[in-house]
Amino acid sequence: MSTSYERERTVAFEAVQAAAELCESVRDEKGEVLQKDDRTPVTVADFGSQALICRALLAAFPDDPVIAEEDSSALRNPDNAAVRDQVVDHVRAHHENAGPEGVYTWIDHGTARRYSDRFWTLDPIDGTKGFVRGDQYAIALALIEEGTPQVAALCCPHLPNPLDADDPDSRGQAFLAVRGEGTVRRPLHDEAEPAPIDTSDTTDPSAGRFTESFVSSHSSHDLAAEVGDRLGITADPIRIDSQAKYAIVAGGTAEIYLRLPRPGTDYTERIWDHAAGALTVEAAGGTVTDIHGTPLTFTHGPLLKSNTGVVATNGPLHDRVLEALEAASA
Repeated sequence: MSTSYERERTVAFEAVQAAAELCESVRDEKGEVLQKDDRTPVTVADFGSQALICRALLAAFPDDPVIAEEDSSALRNPDNAAVRDQVVDHVRAHHENAGPEGVYTWIDHGTARRYSDRFWTLDPIDGTKGFVRGDQYAIALALIEEGTPQVAALCCPHLPNPLDADDPDSRGQAFLAVRGEGTVRRPLHDEAEPAPIDTSDTTDPSAGRFTESFVSSHSSHDLAAEVGDRLGITADPIRIDSQAKYAIVAGGTAEIYLRLPRPGTDYTERIWDHAAGALTVEAAGGTVTDIHGTPLTFTHGPLLKSNTGVVATNGPLHDRVLEALEAASA
């Protein structure tokens, strides 16, 4: 990669890898899990990861807003003092002088909600249910300028190296992408230099492979299956949590990721669920749009208001996938 966004790249890549260390420490200790108002889980690792990453961004780029998923309100509740103490302890392992007020401040640096011409978006743990189950999750950070992701750092602490997928010691991959300059991957547990990755060059749809959400409530598996039938795809889909799905498309293990609205729902996608993953695929040679072929638009605060669903592919298959999707939806 060239030197464009050199400081942003360095800070982002180091921050997500530090957050991965914290998250794995929390998972080893089976830290507390809370329920948010929308009944989704939030863990010690969510708060600790956001605190570490926002602290790094605040120190390096104090004028940049951050639109992140969490805030400190639950930790400030006296009923959750045990969770707060765990969060502070894990953050203190990285910053020895950290205290509750400092951790609150760092977490709440991620509570911007208005669009800016330059801002970061962060999901401190994407796929919290996967994290809790001991499966896949991701830490996803992206810099957005003029409504377009320019730098992405995506860390998947449980994702195996595709070149050695059967080796449990190969689990843990970090990805760095810069628009127009490619995507690189670095194993978390060795000192190897980051290596470039590319999407697959498959042009035959029937030879492609899907990846989709582990949980069917996140996307219409039935519609995806019909799209697969129209494309002649016979391979079973790779079902995993989080933006790790984008990572395996970027690295060529799968060719197609569909995030399809379920019938009867009006859910609007959140930018932190897609910005880092989308750029990771695009910089590796793939294509990402919504289900209508419209590029993802990051100009509406936390929401992808201008888009419906997400289609990410290796690139050569994109138009065929959109055609099959349109036919299946008719």
